[in-house]
Amino acid sequence: MKFIHSSHAPEAIGPYSQAVLVGDTLYVSGQTPINPLTKRVDGTEIKSQTLQCLQNILAIVEEAGMKKKNIVKCGVFLKNMSMFKEMNEVYNSFFGDHKPARVTVEVARLPLDALVEIDCTACK
Repeated sequence: MKFIHSSHAPEAIGPYSQAVLVGDTLYVSGQTPINPLTKRVDGTEIKSQTLQCLQNILAIVEEAGMKKKNIVKCGVFLKNMSMFKEMNEVYNSFFGDHKPARVTVEVARLPLDALVEIDCTACK
């Protein structure tokens, strides 16, 4: 087991790791849309927040020596399911032809009042 940390993704905001590598499987903690440079949520709408979450995930995946194509499953947590279409547009653009398994759920509230949080599992 190895704990993964990328300086190109925001620091964990609690007592957990950005990701944990176990064998060939990487478990990435939920990423909120915190910009790692400003250390805050910069965007106020779902599209920019979704893209930031995905960029944070990719930075962590790459730190573990993997690529976007290694992502096999994502969990998407939305503040409001009415944002699904716009989130999905950004998600689809980000992944292109690569289609990881996914679950999307509406939640009551997210850390820092974010609109979206995304986690993933990746395999070598």
